[in-house]
Amino acid sequence: MRSKFLFVISLLVFPLIVFSQNKDNTTRDSISSKSNITQKSIARKPINPLSPAKAAFYSAVLPGLGQAYNKKYWKIPLVYGALGTGIYLYIDNSNKLDLYRDAYKRRLAGFTDDEFYGANPDGTPLSAPRISNDGLIRAQRQFRKNKELSLLITIGIYALNIIDANVDAHLLQYNVDDNLALKPHLNFNEFDATTNLGLTLGFKF
Repeated sequence: MRSKFLFVISLLVFPLIVFSQNKDNTTRDSISSKSNITQKSIARKPINPLSPAKAAFYSAVLPGLGQAYNKKYWKIPLVYGALGTGIYLYIDNSNKLDLYRDAYKRRLAGFTDDEFYGANPDGTPLSAPRISNDGLIRAQRQFRKNKELSLLITIGIYALNIIDANVDAHLLQYNVDDNLALKPHLNFNEFDATTNLGLTLGFKF
C-alpha cells in the first residue's frame, strides 16, 4: 500500500519537476536572448573622426573622389556635369571676348575686314559697319562680365563639391540606431477618456 502511494506521488511530482526545469530553461534562454539583443543594440560601428577630413581632402585633390570615398557614386556625374558646364561657359565667353576685342583693335588700326563690319554682295565693305565700335565695346564688357561670373560659379561648384563630401562623411557616422530614438506615442487616458499625442526620446546606455 505504501509503495503504491509513493508511486502515485512520484507520478504527480515528476511532471511538476520537469515542467519547472523546462520553465527555468525557457527563462534562461529568454534572458540570454534579451541579453544578446541588448548587446547587439548597444554595439555601434566605430566612429572615425578623420573620415570627414579625408573625404574633403580627396575632393579637393580630385573632384568626385570624396564622393567615391563616401560610396555616393551617383553624385560623381553631377559633380563633373556641373564643373564641366562652368568650365564650358568660361571658355565660350573668353573666346567671344577675344573675338570682339580683336575686331575692335582692327577697327582702331583702320581695317574694315572684320566679321562684324559686314560686306556687300560684291565683297566690298559696307558704308557703315553692321556693328559699330561702341557696339564692340559693349559686347566686350558683357562677355568679360560673363567670363568672370562663369569663373566664380566654377570655383563655387568646386568648393561645394568639397563641402558635400565633408558633410556626407559626417552624416554617415550619425547615430541612427535604436539606442537613441525619437518616436511618436499615443496614450489613452481611461480616467477622462482622452488621448495624448506626443514624442518620446529614448536613450539606452
